[in-house]
Amino acid sequence: MTMSKIGRMRSSRFLASSIGVACAAVLALPAALPAAAATPAAPALDTTSTSEQSATSAQAAPAGAPAVDGAAASPSGHTQSLPLVPRATDRGLGPTAEQGLGRRDVRSFSLVGVVWDDPDTELYGRVQVRTRARGTTHWSGWQDVETHNHEHAADPDTAERASSRVRGSTAPLWVGESDGVEVRVRAEVSGRTAAPGVQVLPDGLRLELVDPGTGVPDAVSTQATAPAAGPVADPPPVGTPVDASRLGALTVESAAASAVNADLAPLGATVIPALSRTATEAGLADLEPGMKPYIGPRPRIVTRRGWGADEKLREPDFLYTKKVQAAFVHHTASGNNYSCAEAASVIRSIYRYHVVSSGWRDIGYNFLVDKCGNIYEGRAGGVAKAVMGAHTLGFNTNSMGIAVIGSFGTTKPPAAAVTGIAKLTAWKLGLYRANPQGKTDLISGGGNLYAKGKKVRLNVISGHRDGFATECPGGRLYGKLGTTRSEAARYQGR
Repeated sequence: MTMSKIGRMRSSRFLASSIGVACAAVLALPAALPAAAATPAAPALDTTSTSEQSATSAQAAPAGAPAVDGAAASPSGHTQSLPLVPRATDRGLGPTAEQGLGRRDVRSFSLVGVVWDDPDTELYGRVQVRTRARGTTHWSGWQDVETHNHEHAADPDTAERASSRVRGSTAPLWVGESDGVEVRVRAEVSGRTAAPGVQVLPDGLRLELVDPGTGVPDAVSTQATAPAAGPVADPPPVGTPVDASRLGALTVESAAASAVNADLAPLGATVIPALSRTATEAGLADLEPGMKPYIGPRPRIVTRRGWGADEKLREPDFLYTKKVQAAFVHHTASGNNYSCAEAASVIRSIYRYHVVSSGWRDIGYNFLVDKCGNIYEGRAGGVAKAVMGAHTLGFNTNSMGIAVIGSFGTTKPPAAAVTGIAKLTAWKLGLYRANPQGKTDLISGGGNLYAKGKKVRLNVISGHRDGFATECPGGRLYGKLGTTRSEAARYQGR
């Protein structure tokens, strides 16, 4: 593959080289699917997978109702959306200053967040939840939910940001399998509880309870896809005929999401295998004589099919920018209480929260890295392509977003995760001739620290906070970016 072709690759360009002739018709997909396949409208009280919506209209269980047995069995998961109500407190706060829900039984869920009507309105306050482990009487203590999440979003003046479906939202919090919940949202101004009658909580506050399901029906199980629980088998070499019966299980949307990686792995692959430095450089055979490639070996990447993405949730087409000049490092702020075997479930939950609850076109990040250093494909469009994400407000053009699953304000990031970032950036930035230890100029899209149209000098590997007044990616992870830059450069052979 020549470097000049990277930004122009489309699924139809490499069908014949990726699968047998019998499978070519499956891959002959348009760049954009019909509008009828677009992301569903904003959820009602209880939303299941897109494929289930026509057959299911279950409502969230009222307070005191028994938990629904087997609720987590849905392959694509479900979302419960519960409107918050004014809370009676002993502090005399008005109805706009504190809202929440008392303890209640609900369908099974594993991730929580709070959303509201206007994405441009900030939630100045404290959000806390406590949950009951599924099938037990044990309730957790109160846990804080990160409220400052609006900086993880599509750029202003883009179709994704302007969509009437987009909502304001907190960061998601992974709590593990639960069937009971209590929430309180308390308004605060400059860290102090708001005075009675002060309107500072956004309108339309809702609690989102996300169940990740087991993965789409044509994907392998969650446990099988999780590297720590038993690595997914690497696919056969590109060009090996694919079992037609396996392809028959793929939906049109799944085939489209897989086809954009068809020069890296066969259609339907759950992983894109790692390549040696020599094999990676061999794909750059068109380099000018004497030019050093400066590219790291391609790391192993779990595909969207590998982590069980329900491709019917996202919008069907893919968005691209011209190139990848910079990588922004994030943390998901979803907590560290997960195992690497659960990482695929966490990603499915974040994906559903971004699309169904927050109204985005797809998961916001281009890649995710778990605490064991495993790398996952994020937003659909192709891991080698310059896919437009929704990760760093105002700087999504010509950049990529990498989120480490966890919260790293006070927790030290695992060395394996830092290494994963270094390996990924060494390869992906190398495809676009970017030096991990260098600097680059990005044009601000507005909505951040810089006026729209301003040229901003940034590190090629930057933290989210370099482009926005945010704690992301957490102080402890941000402090590791120097190591990440030097390690990525070493992998590139610099």
